Amino acid sequence: MSKSYLQLKNHLNKVFKSLSLETLNTRLSKKMGNLAKRVPGGATINELAINRRLNLTSLSEEDRNLLADAQSMAEGEIYKKNIENFIGTVQLPVGLAGPLRVNGVFAQGDYYIPLATTEAALVASYHRGALLISEAGGCTSILLSEGVSRSPGFIFNNLIEAGTFVKWCMEQLDIFRERAYSTTNHGKLQDMQVSIEGNHVYLIFEYHTGDASGQNMVTIATEAIVQYIVEHAPIKPVHHFIEANLSGDKKASSQSFHSVRGKKVTAEITLPRELVEKYLHTTPELMSKYWKLSAMGGVLSGSIGTQGHYANGLTALYIATGQDAACVAESAVGITRLECTGDGSLYAAVTLPNIMVGTVGGGTGLPTQRACMNILGLAGTGNSQALAEVCAAVILAGELSIQGAICAQHFCRAHQKLARKP
Repeated sequence: MSKSYLQLKNHLNKVFKSLSLETLNTRLSKKMGNLAKRVPGGATINELAINRRLNLTSLSEEDRNLLADAQSMAEGEIYKKNIENFIGTVQLPVGLAGPLRVNGVFAQGDYYIPLATTEAALVASYHRGALLISEAGGCTSILLSEGVSRSPGFIFNNLIEAGTFVKWCMEQLDIFRERAYSTTNHGKLQDMQVSIEGNHVYLIFEYHTGDASGQNMVTIATEAIVQYIVEHAPIKPVHHFIEANLSGDKKASSQSFHSVRGKKVTAEITLPRELVEKYLHTTPELMSKYWKLSAMGGVLSGSIGTQGHYANGLTALYIATGQDAACVAESAVGITRLECTGDGSLYAAVTLPNIMVGTVGGGTGLPTQRACMNILGLAGTGNSQALAEVCAAVILAGELSIQGAICAQHFCRAHQKLARKP
């Protein structure tokens, strides 16, 4: 958060070159008075409600029609459970990569991967990695564990009260399971962990959420447990909160990195030298040397895990398939490893402990998102575990491609070629 003396001095000089101190104080001070009109809120989606909202803006008729186009208006009711204050839809280009051959416990076969992005060279890179993996017979991808957590927090007057409360909670796990199960047919409370910090108590509830990503599911289930606690605990908390920021929700955390949040998946492949040279235009030896250099760079930077660009592929795939894109903050951590084998081949592996995906619920049922799920052949019940294994395979493809491009001195060239100027 700190800045060097020269950086701060240069920045302040730029600011005060165009603004006097008096003008700056005026710009940064509170300004009371009449506010602009409030956006008409709610989940109502019809032409009148949309026009009332758009009338607050200065959009041209052309721009309004782009947002609230005929198809968006016709399908408006579909979005009621996914958004408030609806004014239309935004289109993103979607590219197709593959085939990507996956040999998983749940995912089996050749997959075409829909990727929604505005970043040139991204789809081409993942496409190249997918073809490389496929020609080598496919990667092995295995779902290792599952669990979505929610961590309510409780404040007591002192440590003695907190300890008494914890002792009672440890005897209530079966009842907590019943309360959680009463709120959902799909989610199950699997385990509970306890953390005490002075007179603060954190209960970390871990759930299995079926084929849903599950953030809303675990919140509702945990609320039912918390209400039981408040009503029946022998020591009443002074304050309680449904989430105390210990679950790792939508943020990278060491806790999730070492355990699981969502689905923990690993994927690996051994690539013959000739395929590395054919597709990546480099050698296994140089790839291995670069990996060691980049892994140490990750350590020096303090990153959680060491990897190249997990966020690129996951964001594009999450948006295309209707996942919660904010979960990329936690999903895009993990370990990439590249090593030379005894026969001169390249061994590559990725491990991702926080894949947050579902094949039901959320945005997965929206029209274009469901179409992308259908491209994968993984829409609906019974497919979330396969989707997680595909995610790991996609990430492996991206890691091989980008690190190959850097080793072959093609990284900058690819962006220059494909990132066309407007």
